[in-house]
Amino acid sequence: MMTTSAASAKVVNGVAADCHGQNFYDIDPAFRVLLKHYMSPALHSHLEPHLQRLGGISGGRLDELARIADVHQPELHQRDAFGRDADWIEYHPAYREMERIAFDDFGLHAMSHRGGVLGWPEPMGPTAKYAIKYLFVQGEFGLMCPVSLCDTAAFMVNRYAPPEIRERYLPRMTALDGDEMWTGTQFMTEQAGGSDVAKLEVVGRQENGEWRIHGDKWFCSHADSDVILLLGRTGTMAEGSRGLSLFLVPRTLEDGSRNSYRTLRLKSKMGTRSMATGEIRFEGALAYLMGEEGRGLRQVMDQVNLSRLSHGVRAAAMMRRCLNEAMAVARHREAFGKPLIGHPLMRRQLLKIMLPTEQGLSAYLFTAHMMERADNGDQAAAKTLRLLTPLIKFRACRDNIAVATASMEVRGGNGFIEDWVNPRLVRDAHTGVLWEGTSSIVALDVTTRAVAKNRAHEALAEALRELLDDTGGIPGQFRGELSGMVDQAVAFADEVAADPENEPYARQATNALYHAMTAVLLAREGALIATETGDARRALLARLVIDHRMNSRDPMSIADRTVEKSAAELLLGDRPASMAEIETVLRR
Repeated sequence: MMTTSAASAKVVNGVAADCHGQNFYDIDPAFRVLLKHYMSPALHSHLEPHLQRLGGISGGRLDELARIADVHQPELHQRDAFGRDADWIEYHPAYREMERIAFDDFGLHAMSHRGGVLGWPEPMGPTAKYAIKYLFVQGEFGLMCPVSLCDTAAFMVNRYAPPEIRERYLPRMTALDGDEMWTGTQFMTEQAGGSDVAKLEVVGRQENGEWRIHGDKWFCSHADSDVILLLGRTGTMAEGSRGLSLFLVPRTLEDGSRNSYRTLRLKSKMGTRSMATGEIRFEGALAYLMGEEGRGLRQVMDQVNLSRLSHGVRAAAMMRRCLNEAMAVARHREAFGKPLIGHPLMRRQLLKIMLPTEQGLSAYLFTAHMMERADNGDQAAAKTLRLLTPLIKFRACRDNIAVATASMEVRGGNGFIEDWVNPRLVRDAHTGVLWEGTSSIVALDVTTRAVAKNRAHEALAEALRELLDDTGGIPGQFRGELSGMVDQAVAFADEVAADPENEPYARQATNALYHAMTAVLLAREGALIATETGDARRALLARLVIDHRMNSRDPMSIADRTVEKSAAELLLGDRPASMAEIETVLRR
């Protein structure tokens, strides 16, 4: 089920190979089966050959290019040979080839905005888009930030730009020919204002009937995009976030000249090294007001669901790559007379890598599905989505760090060497806890807004109960335990949200909701997969979520490990198991 990723790995000079050369779609059977349940039959049938193709590219050429681009990082050129202020960024050819795969070959920036991508006549929903992203990121993480920025920028232009601006920019932003496409990005962070946007100081003001932008943006990912969206202050500092407006700033003006801003330097980052992030100074740059003045923050929040889910998908994808790498080593590296996977302590470590990885997959597929329903007018799904996106952003991104580190440890000292993919996975994993809000900011969004104001946890609980009621095959006693865990998580979130003094428990409440949700999803998915393939092993992961991520345990007690031992034997092996066999484990 979850261990075929190591099937083609080999040992060279006593060193286990990595997963390069494998097809990342073929080696992820749960992903393949579950997509059928979240996607229409027609779209799934059409998209599967493309997923198959991308799985091979991601494990092959894309993986190779990512390693090269991580070493040969972007370089800023501020002046040309004639001493003119040219301000351009040079990328290694490996990065440019990755862009062609993402934009030209798979249309990741455009598939939600127009028909014609990958031969499908209509725009594709979140489930399809994030399935492509999930496979792509297993080969290359850094470029997915520009891809997502282009996607969300097109979303914002379509929703808020005046008609003449939308007609001018949107067709180019969603073009499928790389030579015609205009890239997009969003610059929000400043030195004084990150999460606290009330402190933003960049100014947008009218000069001779035109909007002009002045000031510095501090953290500008995809620094050389053709179209920039940013928040500028059109009101006073005393107005805080209510004085912010949303603007579109083009890189090139209609007469072909360069707009009035420049890149001061590129950031030397811990991760996402292939992608250019810089500091930008706006010196009276021409801008176009997007929508109503003073409503910029509210407009920007409209794309937060997209950005946070994208981070969750990326975390799930990177954890999958880490699990694949760990299994490749554990199955083929021998120590003390047997493969690593034969040692009980290593088996426990592999389970600790597998569990959050599979939780991330379940959470992302369910969230994308609910986003698709919300986009189609389902109000209950929209209410649930308000909670789902911060949940997956919070927990999956945090889990990614631990999983990447544990996977590196499985490879041992080689995992610390840049010849292997592990150091890049560890560096890039930390990105997710910073972008679109740090963990504390996201947890507070859960408790003070999604729970306290929107009551979104109640909508989530109702959705999870419906899943339990509608899914046959889940053992009755276990079904009741899952339902009880949902009730406890909702009640705890209520308690935390009811009093500002409970702020220190915001992270715990967020964790509880995520784990209760993924336990239900994993149990349901185990039953669904069992119906199709006869293999119910995924349901065991729900048991492990409850035992190891929700129930308390005495750290100085040798507890009964019967369930864990049986789960390890089944989950780390290749033999399928029926729901009847799984039920005997669940009862122990």
